[in-house]
Amino acid sequence: MSSLKDMRNQISSVKATQKITKAMQMVAAAKLRRATESAENARPYAQRMTAVIANLAAGVSGDSAPKLLAGTGSDQRQLLVVCTADRGLAGGFNSSIVRAAREKIAELERAGKSVQVIAVGKKGRDQLRRQLGDRMIESYDLSAYRTLSLSVAQPIADKILELFEAGQVDVVTLMYSRYKSVIAQVPTARQLIPVQVSATEAAATPDLGGAVYEYEPSEEGILEALLPRNIAVQVLSALFENMAGFYASQMSAMDNATRNAGDMIAALTLKYNRSRQAQITKELIEIISGAEAL
Repeated sequence: MSSLKDMRNQISSVKATQKITKAMQMVAAAKLRRATESAENARPYAQRMTAVIANLAAGVSGDSAPKLLAGTGSDQRQLLVVCTADRGLAGGFNSSIVRAAREKIAELERAGKSVQVIAVGKKGRDQLRRQLGDRMIESYDLSAYRTLSLSVAQPIADKILELFEAGQVDVVTLMYSRYKSVIAQVPTARQLIPVQVSATEAAATPDLGGAVYEYEPSEEGILEALLPRNIAVQVLSALFENMAGFYASQMSAMDNATRNAGDMIAALTLKYNRSRQAQITKELIEIISGAEAL
């Protein structure tokens, strides 16, 4: 049985841990507001660019379509860009993205596809390297950047374009966690190459009432310039979504840790008081017994 001193030390240790988790919860809550604003502000730009590409893509077809839009005609060589955070202590945030990536890789390999991986974020890199290290061709550490901007996403986009133009990949898919709310972050897969436009995104183009756009230069020329930039924009938007989801998960995880520490302190304090009371009672019995013996 632990001594009273040991129990006091244990209570003090848990209280110190509780202060740390409470401080981390408050810091994450403060950063979450800014991260959420950044993610929400990035969405309209990314969505609008997708809508413009959808509008332009409707006017091109066949050999005139840019390669980033039409693809290589094959889907045998797949590239997954897996975006996670650089830090942990955020519950299952990073693990959920990595799990979704592993399931996607397993599904593709069962279909006979070859898969390569680019890891963005140290946590995803470390987890994927254990089982899929032979498939990882590049990793990016985001901890060197104080803030997220297009300059952070551009090297990743350049690497994707380099691999595609070199004929090493046919299909590129971006894996990240889409922020919905403080308690809901959804692991999401978005195909970057060839560009896929859903019916919802295509419907986002405005109703012109029968009028048509006239482009200068041609649709093909605009797409040639716009599609590479779209990859960087989509990667940056995913990083913003990840950042908001990370702070939301960390805030929830640290809140749970603080509550658990409080429950543990209460249980240890009760145990300490009972042990102390039992020791006092024992000492009183010994004193009374000794007095009666005299």
